[in-house]
Amino acid sequence: MKKYILILVGFYILIFSFTFLFYFNHKKISNISFDNIKYSRNRNKISVKLHKMPQISLSSSVNSINNKIEKNTFFNFAKISTKNLDISEKSWWYNVMPEGVPSGPPDDDIYKKYNSVYYLGDTSTKTIYLTFDEGYENGYSNKILDILRENDVHAAFFVTAPFINENQKLILRMTNEGHIVGNHSTSHPSMAEMALSKNGVENEIKGCEDAFREVTGKEIDKFFRPPSGKYSELSIAETQNLGYKTIFWSFAYVDWDVNDQPSYAKAVNTLNSRTHPGGIYLLHAVSKTNTDVLDEQIKTWKNKGYVFKSLYDLP
Repeated sequence: MKKYILILVGFYILIFSFTFLFYFNHKKISNISFDNIKYSRNRNKISVKLHKMPQISLSSSVNSINNKIEKNTFFNFAKISTKNLDISEKSWWYNVMPEGVPSGPPDDDIYKKYNSVYYLGDTSTKTIYLTFDEGYENGYSNKILDILRENDVHAAFFVTAPFINENQKLILRMTNEGHIVGNHSTSHPSMAEMALSKNGVENEIKGCEDAFREVTGKEIDKFFRPPSGKYSELSIAETQNLGYKTIFWSFAYVDWDVNDQPSYAKAVNTLNSRTHPGGIYLLHAVSKTNTDVLDEQIKTWKNKGYVFKSLYDLP
């Protein structure tokens, strides 16, 4: 009987101790307010690491907490049933439009059905979202990064797994200098074709994720650009289910053929004549001409009143 009494007394002492500790720690942090923390509505979670509760004080600044925002996280999309979705391959190309008018989408409404698909940003303001595709390195990426840094512009670079593995210093530089590094697949296939096989889309996307994580120790930014603009409704849905936004474009031109580059004058004329608000611009980083005109073009856009925004700012 005495043994059971001792056990009961010990139990009550343990409960009292936990209650006291909880009350003490609660009082230590009860006056901390997170009301002023602001983050993009396109980012779905924030992580604030409170390692030792007694060390938390009112001197913690909003900026230091903002620095803990996880931008490289899955977007909060509801899962989509992929049964009976259209598997036919489509291609997101571009149409040459009059000045100030964006290139329209193909003749389908997939981008309207899925809120994870973008080809335009905020068209109510003079905004540009600058993106580069990096299927392979042609010797110009460092120069492009130099120009962006000198002009205080951040861009998005869509990279493949081989590009990551073969250009690790470039990947680290892009990340360290605040650029988005987006997913451009593992082997640069038609995503419509990949969607025809079980886990095909997932393998292409996760292979690139794994390569990025291996090099940087971080998660890749959850933006996906379908290689060659080839997709199907099924591939779009499967990409969304993996937590990604699909990023097409409202401006592109023939800049990818390294053996047939547009002239400096032609590139400048094309870029200026087709400038439009809210444009998501696709440029290929393998292009010598793009590299040559980039500094002048950024300055021209700024002089026209355009500002550069992140894909995280997409409405």
